Amino acid sequence: MSKKVPTPSPDFYRNNSTLKWVVLVVSVLISISSIYYTNILVDQLKERERQQVQLYAKAIEYTANDENTYGDVNFIAQEILFQNNSIPIIQVGDSTKVLSFRNLDMDENWPEEKKTSFLTAEMEMMRGTYEPIQVTLRDPQTGEVFGTQYIYYKNSFLLKQLIAYPYIQLSVIAIFGFIAYLAFNYSKAAEQNQVWVGLAKETAHQLGTPLSSLMAWVEVLREDPEVKHKGVIDELEKDIQKLRMVTERFSSIGSVPSLKKENVVALINNVVNYLRPRVSSKIRMEVFTLSENIFANVHAPLFEWVIENLCKNAVDAMGNTGTIAIKILRGNEGKVFIDVSDTGKGIPRSKIDHVFRPGFTTKKRGWGLGLTLAKRIIEAYHNGKIFVKSSEESQGTTFRIVLNVV
Repeated sequence: MSKKVPTPSPDFYRNNSTLKWVVLVVSVLISISSIYYTNILVDQLKERERQQVQLYAKAIEYTANDENTYGDVNFIAQEILFQNNSIPIIQVGDSTKVLSFRNLDMDENWPEEKKTSFLTAEMEMMRGTYEPIQVTLRDPQTGEVFGTQYIYYKNSFLLKQLIAYPYIQLSVIAIFGFIAYLAFNYSKAAEQNQVWVGLAKETAHQLGTPLSSLMAWVEVLREDPEVKHKGVIDELEKDIQKLRMVTERFSSIGSVPSLKKENVVALINNVVNYLRPRVSSKIRMEVFTLSENIFANVHAPLFEWVIENLCKNAVDAMGNTGTIAIKILRGNEGKVFIDVSDTGKGIPRSKIDHVFRPGFTTKKRGWGLGLTLAKRIIEAYHNGKIFVKSSEESQGTTFRIVLNVV
């Protein structure tokens, strides 16, 4: 007893894109929340550092203006001024002359010219970051202002790290998410491949029994002298051969097909000659080529299957009348181009990107797997390409296949 092979619901593939958008929106909301909360912490730390710099400035002002504090200068310097070992600071006088600086990456062995240039550049950067804090110098006896100094500062290394942290965090999350996305897609593709292989093998197995029976019945009919229309038996044999080829095609799904150098013009003519008597007489099927000998590396049964699928889709798109034109061209760099055109109803632009997805179909009946299988056969097994070259509503559609000669 054969096992049933589960097939993915078409709704799963249709909703997959929506699920990705939901995940993306949630990720963006989490990112915005993370940046917003980090910015709150950054603002708080900025305010704290400004208060520290203000305290630093007040300490300088206090020690400079009060003559009664000289005994406590050492204590103030140790407890307030020298405790700042993280916030970069530059103290300048009225003439913008640098009086002192702290926590700057400056080598003491630098020449004076380089030091001056470095301090000037740092001061300009600090000026653009925060307003300097003013230190007013007064005469201890009279209280008269005799000078002004300014304290320039910028963010400490810790604050810079905190500002950069959410972006680093989000970058790591994005990289991890991208890796997870690739892993998910790979596992999904592997699962789909197993479904395709199982479905194909089971179909080939199920076709085997009635096919053997049909072959036996054809032999019985051929030997029956009362059968007058022997041409009917010949057509039945052609159909049986076709079923055998279909069985071989399904058996080839999942295994690595051996590609051979084949005359694609002859293969396409075989398909067209088989389909002509089996479609409406009002449908013309034409093959155009500049040479009867154009070769490419293909697996003949699978390649013919692709051409047959495209032609059958074209017949469905045209109804009872129209033209199917197949053009075979040699391309550059060892390529062969095959264009399959019809004069059918065309594909809306909004749906062109979906035609190769499993479950996509414009017919009332059908699984929507023909073009999906065609894409898998051409791109996965032949290392080629298949795509919609052009399509206009009520004008027709052209599919292009690109094969490799070598």
